[in-house]
Amino acid sequence: MNGFWDTLKKSETGRPFFVLAPMADVTDCAFRKLIAKYGKPDVLWTEFVSADGLMSAGRNKLLHNLDYTNKERPIVAQLFTGHKNEMKGASRLVAELGFDGVDINMGCPDKAVEKQGGGASLIKNPNLAVEIIESARKGVIEAYDKKGKKKFPKSVIPVSVKTRIGYNKIDLEWIRILLEQKLPVLTVHLRTRKEMSDVPAHWEIMPEIIKLRDEISPETKIIGNGDVVSMEDGRAKILKSGCDGVMVGRGIFGKPWFFSTDVSLPE
Repeated sequence: MNGFWDTLKKSETGRPFFVLAPMADVTDCAFRKLIAKYGKPDVLWTEFVSADGLMSAGRNKLLHNLDYTNKERPIVAQLFTGHKNEMKGASRLVAELGFDGVDINMGCPDKAVEKQGGGASLIKNPNLAVEIIESARKGVIEAYDKKGKKKFPKSVIPVSVKTRIGYNKIDLEWIRILLEQKLPVLTVHLRTRKEMSDVPAHWEIMPEIIKLRDEISPETKIIGNGDVVSMEDGRAKILKSGCDGVMVGRGIFGKPWFFSTDVSLPE
């Protein structure tokens, strides 16, 4: 169930593949439309949305976070939770809304998110993390009506994960556990939860992650995240580390043309 990821090839864009990071209170629909206008990346993510909230009586207050336009495709909805039943329901909702993929946030260091059992706290609870991945997969499968009465996509949308390289220290066993789930895509922010964004990203770790991927789940695409400041920098990081693509976060600030290949635009 790799969905659109199987058709996303470097040759289609003429460059290594680049995606825009999900950022709270930043990557809403209006922001993504601006990015798509001035230089669309290969894949866009929504800002993360609480699966618990989407499954609560207050769902309507959160649904605007799942607004998108077809010009943003392929677009992935990111969810967070520490509860497998809520993840199942929210993933079904995402599939029903027509998104191209579901991504599970297992790296956010926000204390409020961790208190709910989501985000980076799942690094310390790998058994629950695996259950949440399975629940998300079950949710998107449930979204498809076998009788063909509902207008859902023809193929089941893929479930991916975004995480960090550890909680208090670098922990490649955590990465191994995620790779064992045969994800279509694993995005790795190359810092620990403890490091937040206060130290340079550990790009020197990426070759080890790629080696693990090749041993455990060769079909999984690995996206590196952290300190990508330009397209040239991203290309260099891909070539040196061996990852399949890079995710750009804070590097986009003040540069909506970041992903454009038009050299006449300012750097």
